[in-house]
Parts: sequence; structure tokens; C-alpha cells
Amino acid sequence: MKVVIFVYPGMTALDAIGPYEVFNSLREFDIQFAWKEKGPVVTDSGALVLHATHALSEIDACDVVLVPGSSTDTATMMKDEAVTNWLRQIDQTTQYTTSVCTGSLILGAAGLLQGKRATTHWAAMRGLTAVGATPEPEQRVVREGKLITAAGVSAGIDLALQLVAELLNEDKAKVSQLMIEYDPQPPFDTGHLSKVDEKMVETAQSYFAKAVAMKKT
Repeated sequence: MKVVIFVYPGMTALDAIGPYEVFNSLREFDIQFAWKEKGPVVTDSGALVLHATHALSEIDACDVVLVPGSSTDTATMMKDEAVTNWLRQIDQTTQYTTSVCTGSLILGAAGLLQGKRATTHWAAMRGLTAVGATPEPEQRVVREGKLITAAGVSAGIDLALQLVAELLNEDKAKVSQLMIEYDPQPPFDTGHLSKVDEKMVETAQSYFAKAVAMKKT
């Protein structure tokens, strides 16, 4: 069973690596990382590098495609016709077309979310409306037929566990969760907009702005 994780310069690493660890734990999936060409892909930190094992041109079908988001380069991918054309083509072959964080906006730019419910990172929720989707800000994972979108960054782990349950079975998904010891017990309860005040939101937004500014320099 083939899982293709789309990788690109400026992407957020955990969006891809969280789901990867879920799929990889069972050793029952053929996992490929795809970009325009094989080789290193620098993530949004500028320090962490992933490796594209395949070029997009080498992949014409898969069971699952997963599109991660970015704190700095989502808009670039949304405007890239080579990317959006490939997503439209690969979507015709998949059992599931999925995204994590602002990856849903890239799916939307490819026309795949028109008239569908979806989620993304809280800071980018308005962008879903712009691509014709109906935002579901209270949901961590949203399914519309074979299209499944996850909220920000860490939500990709939840998405992947759900996919393992559907592609294999629930028991194997539970085993995967145990193997990666995914048992969230965060020291703070500030992981959703509904749990924080406006000052904290503004502080978080300032860090996003800083990341974008650093990217431009």
C-alpha cells in the first residue's frame, strides 16, 4: 500500500514526520517522499533537511497522498501550477487525499476542496473560505468522502492513526499508537483557540510574522 508524502522547500517538518512515524511503525506501507526532483528539501526552519525519495514525475498513482503545510511557503505552493496539476492528477488515483495544517489550502488551490468542509491551522482558517471550502475550526480532523484534512501540525498524527484504522484495521492503528507512545499529556492546556485569551493569540501571531520576515531576509 503506497503512501506518498509531498515535501517542498519551506514546509513544516512535523506535518509530514508525525504521520510518517505512524505509518512507518507497522512496516506495512510503502512510504515515498515526493518533490519536483529527488534530493534534499530544506524545511521552514532553514536548518532541518528532509529527503525527497522520488520526483513527482515518477509517481502517477498511490493509495494515500498527504500534503503538509508551512509557516512561510504555503502561498508559493498554492501558485505553483506544477504542484496543483500533479495533485489533481494523483487525486484521481487515491483512496484518500489528505492534508495537515495549511496543506489543506494547497489542496484547495488545486480545486479539490470546493464546496467541502475542511480544517487547517487556526491562523489560516479564513484561507479555506477563499478556496471554496467550509471551515470547521472546532474539528481536529475533518473527513469529506476520501478527502481528509487535519488541523495544525501535531494533528497529523491523529489523521494518520485514523487512516491506518481504515486502511488496515483499528487494532493495528492502536498498536501503532502504542509503538510511538502517543499518549498526549501536555503540561499546559493551550492547544486550541477556545482555551486561550486574545493576548496569547496575538503573541503567537507575532511569532508567525517573525518567521515570514526571516524567510524574506
